[in-house]
Amino acid sequence: MSMPKHAYALSPPTIRSLPILGSTERFPVRSIYCVGRNYADHVREMGSDPAGRPCFFMKPTHALVTDDGPVPYPPETSNFHHEVELVVALKSGGRNLAPEVVSHHVFGYAVGLDLTRRDLQNALKQKGQPWELAKSFTGSAPCSALLPATRAVPTVKPWHLRLTVNGELRQEATSAQMIWSIEQLVSELSRYDRLEAGDLLFTGTPAGVGPLEPGDQGVAELVGHACLRFTVVAAGSGSGL
Repeated sequence: MSMPKHAYALSPPTIRSLPILGSTERFPVRSIYCVGRNYADHVREMGSDPAGRPCFFMKPTHALVTDDGPVPYPPETSNFHHEVELVVALKSGGRNLAPEVVSHHVFGYAVGLDLTRRDLQNALKQKGQPWELAKSFTGSAPCSALLPATRAVPTVKPWHLRLTVNGELRQEATSAQMIWSIEQLVSELSRYDRLEAGDLLFTGTPAGVGPLEPGDQGVAELVGHACLRFTVVAAGSGSGL
């Protein structure tokens, strides 16, 4: 049975997508999930205890910055932070996925940034209020092209993450330092929500988070496999975001 066609009052939103390395096709993005506190050194630098369960939050798809586009410095902050992360893209999903089947649902991998209004986040935390406005804003999720899993396995383990800003090394770690593995994270998340094709999971950041300013130029790497180049631009400078 065919579904009825609808007339929309407004033009439907553009499908957000990521380029795929070695392909002219693009990966359509459905949802963006993120993990907090997945590297013990970063947890400690933020003044928290690494023990406990993963902390999940979400970003809207309009948070994506793709194809090495400009990163807008957001309003209502004077302490705008970078957090480099390994990103996992799913080609299928489900509920209550066992860790041992997660690899069958992975489409590919990328490197991304979980950009944060740190001053706003700290203020909201102190008030016991949700901190989505500190994390889930336009342009807060730059992401590289995807490396298909068929080209990554079994040669890549562990993943090597690196971020430089204006030529200075800011963050560097491997996925072996993660508290929870990709398989554990996806499995745990699937207990709370049904995962689907097109979902992205930003898997947490290592230590070394720090401020970005307009004019800063950065390079985030999944070393040897994927690269994200970005420039921070002042609000209203024509970024289109």
